[in-house]
Amino acid sequence: MMNVLGIETSCDETSASVLNSEFKILSSVVLSQDEIHAPYGGVVPELASRQHLTSIGYVVQECLERAQLKLEMINAYAVTQGPGLIGSLLVGLSFAKGLAFYFKKPLIGIDHLEAHIEAAFLETREIPFPALALVVSGGHTSTFFVKKKLDYELVGRTRDDAAGEALDKIAKFLDLGYPGGPIIDGLAEKGNPQKFTFGLPHMTDGSLDFSFSGLKTAALRLIKENKLSKGHPLLFDFLASFEMAVIRALLSNLVQAIKLFKPESLVLCGGVARNKKLRRHFTEFGGKQSLPSFIPSPEFCTDNAAMVASLGLVKLKSGKKFSFSLDLNAYPRIKGSDLQNLYK
Repeated sequence: MMNVLGIETSCDETSASVLNSEFKILSSVVLSQDEIHAPYGGVVPELASRQHLTSIGYVVQECLERAQLKLEMINAYAVTQGPGLIGSLLVGLSFAKGLAFYFKKPLIGIDHLEAHIEAAFLETREIPFPALALVVSGGHTSTFFVKKKLDYELVGRTRDDAAGEALDKIAKFLDLGYPGGPIIDGLAEKGNPQKFTFGLPHMTDGSLDFSFSGLKTAALRLIKENKLSKGHPLLFDFLASFEMAVIRALLSNLVQAIKLFKPESLVLCGGVARNKKLRRHFTEFGGKQSLPSFIPSPEFCTDNAAMVASLGLVKLKSGKKFSFSLDLNAYPRIKGSDLQNLYK
């Protein structure tokens, strides 16, 4: 039986998880930094990396204790190397390098967005291929065509704000609290999504890219025009309408992508995939397209090391040889054309 330890520190969650060779999660620990960043209304990179430094050792120790394992019983290490906040990434990567070097075990670099896609397989190993995966979070909004395991093609990405970022910024502007996305998710349940009208962004070049800066600007204009605030009677209706506009923008791109790539299944993942209304509409959308849809449980939508360990295990089982390397480095962002070269 092989055990893989995953480490995730791409943004503001310090996480460690152990999976065995049958993809059974032996332990999963996620330490959030929400209280640290709440006063600023968003993640402060310097504070995030410093907190990772303080927490990483304790998180890994807790993870091993819950799995009832010692470090000597770990057969390989999987660690997020990007994209993300460079300082945060380097903390996890350096910690994993140290362990791999000392125990002379394989070290596997993991792409954060691919790990989010892998999160869907944590609970459903047999998802039909090819699959179309929509990754939606506070920092990323991307569409991938997954032909088979470890074969990812980036076919669409946001050109400005990510969907989650747009939700967070509107929540911050209205002083609703942090993190803004989940707060809007709860408050929008009380509103009428048809009350305010938002035009959908449209790419004139016919690409599958996203854009949410226009929706955010339109929302800010409506806030000022209607003098919306926490206690305003139209606040719930506004939040429901804006939330629905974001969902419509996400799903409208999938219609074109399905026509182009003809997938056998749909996957929704990333932190924003916790949104109850998005989950509901995505499932309904899949049914209308006669395609099975898969969404990770909410705890596996946000950044977590279980998805990192799982993808590391998939790579190990693919037959490729991994060993410790000082050349493994962090990257804040990656170009779509470079994504296919990660495994070459």
